[in-house]
Amino acid sequence: MNPSLLWLRPWLWLGGAALLGFLLWLLGPVLTPFAVAALLAWVADPLVTRIERSGRSRTTAVTLVFALMTLVVLLAILLLVPMLKNQFIRAGEWLPQLGVWLSTTAVPWLEQHLNVQLAAYVDPGAMMELVKQHWQQAGGVAANVLGGLSKSGLAVLGLVANLLLVPLVTFYFMRDWRGMLGQLGELLPRPLAPTVERLARESDDVLGGFLRGQVSVMLALGTIYGVGLSLIGLDLGFLIGMVAGLLSFVPYLGTAIGLIAAVIATLVEHGDLFHLVLVCAVFSGGQLIEGFVLTPWLVGDRIGLHPVAVIFAIMAGGQLFGFLGILLALPAAAVIMVLLRYAHERYTQSLLYREDRDGDGVVEGAAEGPAVDSTDSGDTRPA
Repeated sequence: MNPSLLWLRPWLWLGGAALLGFLLWLLGPVLTPFAVAALLAWVADPLVTRIERSGRSRTTAVTLVFALMTLVVLLAILLLVPMLKNQFIRAGEWLPQLGVWLSTTAVPWLEQHLNVQLAAYVDPGAMMELVKQHWQQAGGVAANVLGGLSKSGLAVLGLVANLLLVPLVTFYFMRDWRGMLGQLGELLPRPLAPTVERLARESDDVLGGFLRGQVSVMLALGTIYGVGLSLIGLDLGFLIGMVAGLLSFVPYLGTAIGLIAAVIATLVEHGDLFHLVLVCAVFSGGQLIEGFVLTPWLVGDRIGLHPVAVIFAIMAGGQLFGFLGILLALPAAAVIMVLLRYAHERYTQSLLYREDRDGDGVVEGAAEGPAVDSTDSGDTRPA
């Protein structure tokens, strides 16, 4: 680019980013299955590469990994979906028990020990009735949506097409992942290529450290909590445990919510100290396993996304681009964090951050460099 036009470069990048955002907003419903497929292919690519290095062809490695992913999804649907469905049904039936416990046990105990009048302000029966109404309204909305889909042939056709498109595109992305990245690399301006490739590797490390590490910890913790609470006799133990595990990407949030919910469920169902001790033992054991086994093994010292950045990215992506924004929130957050780190690095190396000249205009540290004969600035060869 002509040096006189270098001032245009930042505006060109800004205009390109704005155009990309507009296209994502405009084509969101169409791009959603492709975004899902790209994320699945990215997650599976390390395993495909490892199998390929063992001597098998790329197509064979992709076929093996694709079959494994399909088997995992089918097992999850066959095992987890009926279990979670029963848990939600049990939660609806459990609400009257919670109302009775609040009316006869919780509110009188608080009034007695805190010396306050709560019954006049807290009506557990009205609260449970309100929850039931919203529960029924939610079910009615879901039924209307499903009924509308069943009556609209185009909607059903579009849903089926997206469901079939995701695995198909995932397979092709997995097979051609390396070639697509190579073609994108060839399109980069040559002066910027080394920097962009370095930032891309760092973004991959940041996103991979979160998805392949923290998500594994979340699922493992959810399983530990869910199985443990179910074994001690809580009807909603598996549901509470999975929610606590999935919220554990925010430190202490999942544990706090899960422990409070499990304690309330234990008081409603059993009401004895023994089961409360068992609940505390389950969560204490889960925290010990996470701190000493899961996090060092699955996450290690890899760079992850800060929990606050994850929450903000998901909420902002959903607000701006809907479901597609939620899918792209974590990759975008990883790239933004790497770019901010790179900008900070450039800033700390710039004259704006550090003063490289002393009061006489002499560069600090110049005396440490090689000596140059000042009598003949045109010839630096040794005498």
